[in-house]
This record gives sequence, C-alpha cells and structure tokens, in this order.
Amino acid sequence: MDSAKSPSEIARETLKLLAVRRLPPSPENYRSLYEEVAGVRSTPQFPEAQLRHMARVIPCQTPGQQRQLKLFEKAIAQQDWAMLQNVLVGYANLGLAPAATPPPARSSITYLPATLAQNLARLVDNTLPALSEEDTRVRDLAAELCTFLRAPEPPVPAAERMLGDFGYRLSFAAEDQAAIRQGLLELLRLIFENIAALSMDEPWLRGQAEALLAASTPPLSLRRLDDVQRRLKDVIFKQSEAKDRTVQAQTQMRDLLATFIERLAQMDESSGSYSTRMEECAVRIGQATQLQDITPLLEEVMSSTRAMALDSRMARAELHDLRERAEATHAEIGQLRQDLDHASAQARHDPLTGTLNRKGLDEVMEREIARARRQDSPLCVALLDIDNFKSINDRLGHEVGDEALKHLVQVTREVMRPQDQLARHGGEEFVLVLPDTDLASGVKAMERLQRELTTRYFLQGKERLLITFSAGVARLEGDDYAEAIRRADQGMYLAKRSGKNRVLAA
Repeated sequence: MDSAKSPSEIARETLKLLAVRRLPPSPENYRSLYEEVAGVRSTPQFPEAQLRHMARVIPCQTPGQQRQLKLFEKAIAQQDWAMLQNVLVGYANLGLAPAATPPPARSSITYLPATLAQNLARLVDNTLPALSEEDTRVRDLAAELCTFLRAPEPPVPAAERMLGDFGYRLSFAAEDQAAIRQGLLELLRLIFENIAALSMDEPWLRGQAEALLAASTPPLSLRRLDDVQRRLKDVIFKQSEAKDRTVQAQTQMRDLLATFIERLAQMDESSGSYSTRMEECAVRIGQATQLQDITPLLEEVMSSTRAMALDSRMARAELHDLRERAEATHAEIGQLRQDLDHASAQARHDPLTGTLNRKGLDEVMEREIARARRQDSPLCVALLDIDNFKSINDRLGHEVGDEALKHLVQVTREVMRPQDQLARHGGEEFVLVLPDTDLASGVKAMERLQRELTTRYFLQGKERLLITFSAGVARLEGDDYAEAIRRADQGMYLAKRSGKNRVLAA
C-alpha cells in the first residue's frame, strides 16, 4: 500500500474511478479499484461453501470416484487450491485410457488369472437374465466386458476400469428392476384384495384369496412364488367350475319353469274347454223335451268328465315330476357349494393335521426334484413313524391319538426350516421333504427334531405323554422319489428294530 495516501484518500479516488469508468458500485468493483489505487492485491476468499455443495452431487459410484471425492473433501478442508486442481484433473481422467504412451514392458504388466477371468465373465453372463431387455447400454457393456475377459491374458488395469464402468451402470439397472418387481407385487396384491372383496358370499373363493394375500407378502422366494401360482390356478379352476355348473343348473331351472308354465297353460285351456262344453250341454238339456234327447247329452257329459279327469291326473303326475326334478337340482346346487367350500382346503392338505396329503406331496416332490436338478443341489426325504402309537389309541382313545398327531406336526413346523415340507403318508407316518440337504445333514436334522420333541411333553389332562418317533432318511437319486421313500421306509423299519426313537440313513 502506498504510504503517501491515507485510506480516506484511496477511498475518494476509488469512487472517482467508478464514476469515470462508469462501473456499477458493486462490492467486487469497489474492491478491485481500491486495490488498484492502493497498489496491493488481496488474497481471494476460498469458496468453501460452494465447493462443499459441489461435493454432495459429485458421482462416487466407482472406487476411483470414491478416492477422488475423499481427496476433494481434503482439499476443501485444507483450502488447498493446488490439491483441488489435481483432484479435478483426476476426475477428468477417470475412465480414459492413457494417450500415446508407450506400452510398458511385459514384465511390468499384471494379468488376470485365466480361471478368475472366466469366472468373472460367467458372473456377468448370469446377471443379464435378471435385467430388462430394453437396457441395451448395460448389455453392450456386458458383451464388451465378456469378450475382453475371455481374451488371452486380460490386463488388470483395463479389467478394473471396465468392471467399474459395468458395475456403475448395473447399479442403476438393478434399482430399476427392484422398482419394477415391487410395483408388480403391489399390483398383484391389489388384485388379490379385489378378489377377496368381491367374493364375500363365496367362502371358498374368499379363503383362497386371503391365502394368496398371505403367500404374496414379502420377503418372497421362488418356492413361495410357486405356491402363489399353484393357489391362483386353484382359484381360476374352481371359479370356472362353479360358473359352468351354476349356468347349467340355471338352464335346468329355466327349462323346468318353462315346462311348468306350459303345463299350467294346457290345464287352463282344457279346463276352459271343459267348462264351455258343460255349459253347452246344460243349455241343450234345458231345451230337451223328451228323455231320448237327454240320454246322448248325459253320455257326452260323462265322456268329457272322464277325459278331464284323465288330463288332470296326467298333469298332476307331470307337475309332481317337475317338482322332484327342481328339488333335486336345488339340492345339487347346494351340494356343489358345500363341495367348493371344502375343495380348496382338501385338495392338497390332510384335514386332520393340516399337512400335505398324497396329492400335495406329489406336487411338492415334482417341484423340488426339478429345482434340485436345475441348481445341482442335494434333496433328501425322511419317513418317520410315531413309536407305540397303537398303545396310545388303545389306552386313551382315538381322539387323544389325533391330538398326538397334531402335537407332532406343530413341533415339527416350529423346529424345521420354512422350506422343509411335511406330508401325512398314512396313519401315524409322515414324510419330510428336505431341500438343499445331503444325507448326513438330513440325519442330523431329524435327530434335532427328536431332541426337541422329547423336551415338549404332550399333555392329556394331567398326564404328560412323551411322543417319540423312528425315522429313515434317504437321498434322492434321479427322479424316482417313490424309490427314495421306499428306502427311507426300510431305514425307519430298522430304526424300530434297533430300539425305536432312532434315525437311520438309508
């Protein structure tokens, strides 16, 4: 600063320059002219607030972007312009290949191992089916990346860059797919809720709709989606069956009513004709003067009366038949409704225990076998039989035996995994389907169930009963699950012979 000028003099000259140069009297113009007159240059203020606002919107998806963002925040904290400049240059160079630089010596290049590169390419391929066909950009990146990874000796730096770009794009595609799935699930639940609301007078259909709502509640799995699909097919089939049968019954009722009305019309016509003839005969009798004139009139009256009586008997018989047919149709409609009320629950489940029945077991095994083949995973079945069940029935009665079966089912459902399916195979025998389970793990699972069952007594009045079972476990080989159940049955038989309350592998 020029020591010959006081601050007031510098200020006056600054105002004069503003007027001479016709500049707006803004703080920036005043400061610039003030420094010019004083002959000094002040250090510009560091725009920390603006830069921190920029930091909140700068992309930070890839590892490289995350590193640059940390450096950017560090430069702001230290108010270091030079570091800030280097960070911005680093951002600009992200994803760019070095230009016109000679390739390094072979010994300094790091290459991906062939096995790792192939596994990465397979991983990228496996992600594509879950994405939309419309996202061509991510598919092009995936194709380019797979071609690069399957080439001989892919360099690590280029692989990191391409994987970073693909992962960044994939994150957006995955968010879109998640939003689509959530929207479809909400739409599906709205449909189920609408079915339940429209079927208040149809208990069987309302029950199925409520079951669909429960089955479509997140979190979902492929197994639960299969269950939703199966239940929805039941609803559609039963609805179609009920509609067809109802239409048929309504048609029959209309035909009966039409016949009834027609017969009444015929009776009315016959009655009118009979009355007319009787009136004519009465007039002719009143006009007769000789007995010989009355005799043929009496015969005509008797003949008409007999014909009328015959018509009446026939009409009464036909009307009685129509009534019986109408009552039979009405009863059939009522029986159909009762059958439909129980069809859903009885189609695949045992009415006593609520477990799967034979039909339900067949469907579960078909689905699990296909899944095990598709995922190359193990699948086991266990056949268990309650020990000394006959003595429980003989000593305490069949009702207590039924409660013992329910007790076993309840404990099994609490102890086993959600994906394990329980089916009643007959009497006191049950089959457990164990997906993703090898033979040794299946035996351990059944032994764990045995231990839990021994800690939970079955109460009958004041008497505590210990329910135990013997079981055999077999792993499926191929698609013949009946053969696996047969082997499990042999294992269960040997467990019984070995002292009961045992589990043996078959």
